[in-house]
Amino acid sequence: MEPGDVLAVLGADMTVSLWTGAAERLWGHSAGQVLHSPARRLLVTSAPETARVFAGSPWSGRVRIRRRDGREATAYLRITPLDADGGAGWLVWGPSAYDRPGLDPAAVDGLLHHSPISLALWDRELRCVWSNDSVHHQDLYGSEPELGGHVTDVVRARHPEFLERAMARVFRSGEPLLGHELWPADARAPGRCYRVALVRLDGPDGRPLGVCSVVVRAGTGQEGGRLRLLNEAKSRIGTDLDPLATSQSLAETAVPNLADYVTIDLLQAVPLDKEPLRRLKSTGSSIPGFYRAGAASIHDDLRESLWARGTPVYVPPESPFTTVLDQRRSYFEPVLDTSSGTWLDADPDRVRVIRRTGMHSLMIVPLQALGAMLGIAVFVRSENPVPFSAADLALAEELAARAALVIDNALRYTRGRTAALAVQRDLMPHRLSGGDTVEVATRYLPADTHGGVSGDWFDVIQRSDARVALVVGDVVGHGIHAAVAMGRLRATTRALSKLALPPDEVLRLMDELALDAARYRFDDGPSIPAAFQATCFYGVYDPGSRRCSMSSAGHPPPAIISPDGSVDFAEVPPGAPIGVGLGSYESIEVELPDSSVVGLYSDGLIETDHDVDRGLQRLRAALAGPVSGLDELCASVIDTLVPDGPVDDDITLLLARTHPAADRRRPAEA
Repeated sequence: MEPGDVLAVLGADMTVSLWTGAAERLWGHSAGQVLHSPARRLLVTSAPETARVFAGSPWSGRVRIRRRDGREATAYLRITPLDADGGAGWLVWGPSAYDRPGLDPAAVDGLLHHSPISLALWDRELRCVWSNDSVHHQDLYGSEPELGGHVTDVVRARHPEFLERAMARVFRSGEPLLGHELWPADARAPGRCYRVALVRLDGPDGRPLGVCSVVVRAGTGQEGGRLRLLNEAKSRIGTDLDPLATSQSLAETAVPNLADYVTIDLLQAVPLDKEPLRRLKSTGSSIPGFYRAGAASIHDDLRESLWARGTPVYVPPESPFTTVLDQRRSYFEPVLDTSSGTWLDADPDRVRVIRRTGMHSLMIVPLQALGAMLGIAVFVRSENPVPFSAADLALAEELAARAALVIDNALRYTRGRTAALAVQRDLMPHRLSGGDTVEVATRYLPADTHGGVSGDWFDVIQRSDARVALVVGDVVGHGIHAAVAMGRLRATTRALSKLALPPDEVLRLMDELALDAARYRFDDGPSIPAAFQATCFYGVYDPGSRRCSMSSAGHPPPAIISPDGSVDFAEVPPGAPIGVGLGSYESIEVELPDSSVVGLYSDGLIETDHDVDRGLQRLRAALAGPVSGLDELCASVIDTLVPDGPVDDDITLLLARTHPAADRRRPAEA
């Protein structure tokens, strides 16, 4: 018999109407032997506790039972009514822990009924199906917790809906929740708090049956709550270099244990991709002071908020919000004054919200880091009847200070990423075309999927002599420096292609120009650091001779797909990367029959499993076979070689299929 097994259901007349397998294992009687018979026959009638079992009220405790073989045994039973007074019958169940050798039932009985720890079981709909006697001594519950009541009705906390959500998460995920804190709704004990642990209960088949809650008094809760909030802030705030995510984490961390409603409003518009505040028009009584970056409330509908996340927040020119910005000090109004003659006279919309939602206590804390003002954090209490204290203000300021450092880093990162994106978008080719000479298709997957900034580049350059240059390169690193270097190399490559130089000479000049850039940036000396380093493949296809001249600066070899579908890698001598200064490159020529495909790529495509040789073989297999559409082949190669989820390196793929030369097509077309 497993803990918590239902044994039987008794009718109002105390006859057996349901008999389970657990009861059969305990007593030895089958269902057919006991159904519709008096339940008293199952107990030792001479035992003193038998009368209490059938007294017509809920009961739990040890009782002497009579097994089928006639032997007597001690078992722990709990009898609870199926309705308010037992008119619908009674439920009998009991944990088997009492029947195990070496375990004194009194010890378990003491845990369940005489300890300060309250235990409650909740079913799949979060209705209370059992609780121990200790719940009657905690003001977190009603004096008589009703079995079958929903958690939001049984638990008398300030915000029971938060416990409801936590229980639902534990039931869905199976992950226990430890250390959750709740405050009683009783305003006469404002400092008292309880610590709650939630564990999912699974049946023998692994299916979740419900949730068990364990509640223990945590003293006044002020110091413990402060430490818990700071620890939670440390774990939640700063896990993402996103100003919006960090702002939202700060707001959610403070609700509901510190405030009922929190907003994070920033001066910077960068993370929100909005117009600067100074460009927005003022209203008759308000100015655009902030952008809302985060908001959290005890109410899911954020009914306290006049502005949604991502929208400008308007404030009166003379208000606590602007005062905090100017003086860089917190504003503390433990009892919010909404009478006439206050700063709220100039903000009627806020007054209406304050009165409608019952806001009564306010803290406005500056967000500042490294001497710069980033915005403000606003903390409000409405349903929590206790005004903010000086200790609450100190806690809010500490939370804001921690978050401000992370937000500042996130803003700096976002500005750099935005600038790099602008550079890259401007310098990357917007439309590639090989004219009548080659058909092209490309794919580009940055490792930085959020920002899309990298040093990979590709190009197809039509020359005046009907030849086409094919280029793929990879600057070492990521971010704005790699993007700028990439743009410089692409511009250099395009300029040199106009000179109709052999590929090895183009790469040599690119390497030389990279050193010139380093000399321009640094003082002359015996050792000149490179401005950047990059690998590059440069090839020129001549449709007249159907030959492609190619050279490499440390770049992976191109794949050549023959018209019959076979794949080979051109044996291009690997030169040193651009920027090293060796300047030694060689060119080779490869004949390309009509409808051949040249596959150029960055090393990220073949290093997804950190084995280059294996990556080349996988690429060969992905490219092999008859080629129909280049776009379809590009998509197929990426789907085959690139794993789902984030990648470690940028991935570029350029496919170019050769067409017959124009002067060789005319006779056939005549």
